[in-house]
Amino acid sequence: MKKKIIVIGGGFAGLQFIKNLRPGLFDVMLIDRLNHHQFQPLFYQVATSQIEPTSISFPLRKIFQDRKDVTVRMAEVLAVDPQTRCVTTTAGNFTYDELVIASGGKTNYYGNSDLEKHTFSLKTTYEAIKIRNVILENFENILNANGKADEGLFNIVVVGGGPTGVELSGAFAEIKRDILPKDFPGIDFSRLKIHLLEGGDHTLNTMSPLAKKSSEKYLKELGVQLRTGVFVRNYDGSTIQLSNGELLESKNVIWTAGITGNIISGLSKDIIAPGARIRVDRTNRVPGYENIFAIGDIAYMETPRYPKGHPQVANVAINQGKNLARNFTRMIKGRKLSEYEYRDLGSMATVGRNKAIVDLPLVSFHGYMAWYFWMFLHLMLILSVRNKLIIFINWAWNYFTKNSSLRLILKVNS
Repeated sequence: MKKKIIVIGGGFAGLQFIKNLRPGLFDVMLIDRLNHHQFQPLFYQVATSQIEPTSISFPLRKIFQDRKDVTVRMAEVLAVDPQTRCVTTTAGNFTYDELVIASGGKTNYYGNSDLEKHTFSLKTTYEAIKIRNVILENFENILNANGKADEGLFNIVVVGGGPTGVELSGAFAEIKRDILPKDFPGIDFSRLKIHLLEGGDHTLNTMSPLAKKSSEKYLKELGVQLRTGVFVRNYDGSTIQLSNGELLESKNVIWTAGITGNIISGLSKDIIAPGARIRVDRTNRVPGYENIFAIGDIAYMETPRYPKGHPQVANVAINQGKNLARNFTRMIKGRKLSEYEYRDLGSMATVGRNKAIVDLPLVSFHGYMAWYFWMFLHLMLILSVRNKLIIFINWAWNYFTKNSSLRLILKVNS
């Protein structure tokens, strides 16, 4: 009888693990609270009305419709019982022989409930659509206020100067300059300010000096109000309190400043590492559990090169998934498991049209070539040919027209 594997999470790690398992060797069940895989690197383009959410969302059942050994359950995982080898979900209980946890991460508010309540996060397609709806609706409210709009509606604040924060700020600055004045000629857009707040000394702090310098230069050229070395102490939905004592009025605060793991109840507290991640050995096995593995953002693997764990990026998740899939084949054959070693292929970020920064192992560059490189790589990572084509057409249309027709406020009435 074939062993049953349960995979929790259909992100980059879980998806690549299943896709690289040799068909027919196992019975695989994928459990995810969503029915689709999300391409997170382009969430910011959904939030700023540059592409449609369907372009970066891929139904899990469609992905695996040709795999008779894979079943999909849309459910929330509530707990794991390692003793009975059972996963408890909102759709019932499921038993396993091997468990792979690829539950990823969520926004880290560092224990501040007010920030969690009042700010917007950008970790799901739904959240990207919500940001798009709220921002566009605010401009309608500004127009309807007949010159008496709350000043907070004119401030869009992005917290966190990593790639997501930089890309989001640059995109907002571009639509402010090129698109919104055409849609809302009755609004004085000189009053609209895009603020980027970063607690460190520079934006893109984990990248090269060239990336830090270039990103800040590009953001300032686009008119983004950049503040570094400041933290958000609190936010009540109207006023941001900064660590330097400054108060900033805003109704639109987007939090991209941290990530914490989606820990599942039932595992020993001894295996929980900093950042709410699950400790794993070099084969991604969870210590103390012979048949439980963790991969991707949720996994905390210490190596000589990365004594504080690997960076929580797509490349790590994808390759841990692939390596673990190969190791499952080795287990069946009684062969020694292969240890995972992260090979850093570089990092990148785009700040807007013709403006991007790319760090490769041997060289860093920015500008036009970096922007083309960024677009090519992201297109290659998109799952289907159809979606690659749709996104490419959208990008080309936006590039030549400086406009799009995707500024829709989509809501479901209760």
